[in-house]
Amino acid sequence: MAENNTAVAGGAKMDVSTALELFSIAGSLNSTIDLDFLLQKIGAAAERLLDSEASAIMLVTDDRKHLYFKVASGEKAQALKTMTLPIGQGIGGWVAQHRKPEVVNDCRSDPRFAGKFDKASGFITKSLLCVPMEYRGDLVGVVEVLNKRSGGYTQEHIGLLSSLASLASVAITNAKVISEQKNFFSHIMELLVGVIETAKPNMTEHPVRSAKLACAIGRALGVDEYEYRMLYYAGILHDIGYVAFKNQRMLADMGVMSVSEEMHPLLSVKMLEGTKMVEGALPYIRHHHERFDGSGYPAKLKGEAIPLGARILGLVESLEELRLMGVSGAELEKRALQESEAGRGTRFDPKVVEAFAAVLAEQGGTW
Repeated sequence: MAENNTAVAGGAKMDVSTALELFSIAGSLNSTIDLDFLLQKIGAAAERLLDSEASAIMLVTDDRKHLYFKVASGEKAQALKTMTLPIGQGIGGWVAQHRKPEVVNDCRSDPRFAGKFDKASGFITKSLLCVPMEYRGDLVGVVEVLNKRSGGYTQEHIGLLSSLASLASVAITNAKVISEQKNFFSHIMELLVGVIETAKPNMTEHPVRSAKLACAIGRALGVDEYEYRMLYYAGILHDIGYVAFKNQRMLADMGVMSVSEEMHPLLSVKMLEGTKMVEGALPYIRHHHERFDGSGYPAKLKGEAIPLGARILGLVESLEELRLMGVSGAELEKRALQESEAGRGTRFDPKVVEAFAAVLAEQGGTW
């Protein structure tokens, strides 16, 4: 028996190469964070698989009243990015309103056709196939292909474009969720910075300065992107334990009866435990008061047994103490270099000291 190289999807025959194309795009949903690139890839696949001259992906506006062009192909497609289509108007608007696919092989004779987009782009639309994009019952937008090169669009083509539309709707929804999460997290970080700054006197700007200097030193030492990000979180949050010092309920919840200065790294870690996004920063925070010679706290770790991020943050914290004491200007640069050199090999990792000196010189003697 001959091998069958076709499968049925949405009422249309789909050959193996088409199925592989869809699998490739589906695999990109979790590996590609660039939404525009992914949607352009979906649009290009739609043009190729449906033998079309152009494609467009239109999304619903926040007020749910219009569609706007997210991705469009063609030389003058950029002009379309500033235009919107009221839902219910035009063929795309009709598809969005009724949430039904539509095939139109003679656009000029269809009273719904919105010719203003052709005028803006210089493209002449002869035929189109448009399908809605939905995700869990919510309208996301529409996908359309334009001007089939041979023959006309048929009902059999709807299934293939609908499959691509489903992939696009998932990508768009995922991107929106990620964007909202990032927005929420960035605002929470700003709030936490404000709280930490009030925990002790003279702490204004200390969290942000610590994060920036720690990251600069980390970059000079060649840390990878993950370590760099965790250094930033550790720099911002390493002193959050001070917030609990005057909060008896928080201390009781953590099983602490009384507090001392040396407890703040552990309290910081306890407050942040369970937050997946910053979990890699917790060893840096826990051990940022260890000393390179093993005489620090809380675990008396020595040398490279101390996480690199903690060694960096330990130096940063000592240098920040100079600022907290009111040292500034040229005196700050002088004292910072003296402080780091005096602690080389005892309090501080010599490699970290060298990296700090290089960063200070590059940044004009300040941070």
